Amino acid sequence: MQLVPRYLVNNRIEIISNDAGFITEYRPVYSRQLQVYRGIDNVLQFKVLNADQKPIDISAYTPKFQAFDENNMLVIEHDGSLDSSASTTGLFTITITDNDTLNLKQQYLSYGIHLVDGNGDASITYSDVAFNNKGTIKLSNDAYPGPAETISIDTINSIGNSEWASSTVDAQPAINGNEALHTAVIYSSNYIGDVVVQGTLDNQVTNGNNWADIATVTFTGNETEPKPVNFNGVFSHLRFKTTADPANKITKILVRN
Repeated sequence: MQLVPRYLVNNRIEIISNDAGFITEYRPVYSRQLQVYRGIDNVLQFKVLNADQKPIDISAYTPKFQAFDENNMLVIEHDGSLDSSASTTGLFTITITDNDTLNLKQQYLSYGIHLVDGNGDASITYSDVAFNNKGTIKLSNDAYPGPAETISIDTINSIGNSEWASSTVDAQPAINGNEALHTAVIYSSNYIGDVVVQGTLDNQVTNGNNWADIATVTFTGNETEPKPVNFNGVFSHLRFKTTADPANKITKILVRN
């Protein structure tokens, strides 16, 4: 039997407020890079200190947390939740939720924190004696990778005989078992006709591929929402064939293997 310890501890970071004037001591407070994981809620605990490294009373403040992506665009913003002992410990927490990181790739984020009092006046918190404000977060998907990437198809061309076919999609046979589930969603506007899902076992896509019909979705032109289709099987490549001209009527098709 293997014994593997796991630790449930507070992810606590100390920050310094400038409420008492200039910082007189060199004290890097964001030197520890934060580790945040996609796919789950992450709770971060902060402790606000003054220049003498003493906790300050933040019970009359609202902590503001902001995180920025690699392009310096604001991607996460939350108010902090004060600890019940915030008047003596200066503690508050920030929860970065699963939903906050849903549309973010794995990357390094920068973040800053300031305090807002009851009058709306803001007090910045610093990271070092040079009055830098931002810390660093490593946003990782190593622990909870999440769902597979969605593939978007927005080009459908004529193949003759009053038929049209989309560009092909890698069906990723190497990662799927015999009961592999594939999902597609078709976005349409006044399209009347069929959309046929086709697959091939050929390793490469050429003009001579043998395509087999897998599933058919029929449109009446009255659809107000995208139509989904699910199908199983291991294929090398997939494509979508239409029985009517899809120009300006099928806007896109999303596929997830």
